[in-house]
Amino acid sequence: MPSIGPISRRKLIKYLRKLGWDGPDPGGKHPAMTKGDVTISIPNPHGHDIDRGLLLTILAEPGIDRADWEALK
Repeated sequence: MPSIGPISRRKLIKYLRKLGWDGPDPGGKHPAMTKGDVTISIPNPHGHDIDRGLLLTILAEPGIDRADWEALK
């Protein structure tokens, strides 16, 4: 179960794929993942984890519910 806290980019992509997102595909400044017509940017923290605030922003863009995120295995 992923927590709402620092997370590696690799794990973020893994959990988003479990929620049905495709990608990441190259584009713009950051790679993007898509689900239907919705696209979200995936940051590259250059060797560091994605912090809690940025994770919450990423999850809020497409409306991913915190309970759905924490229920992942």
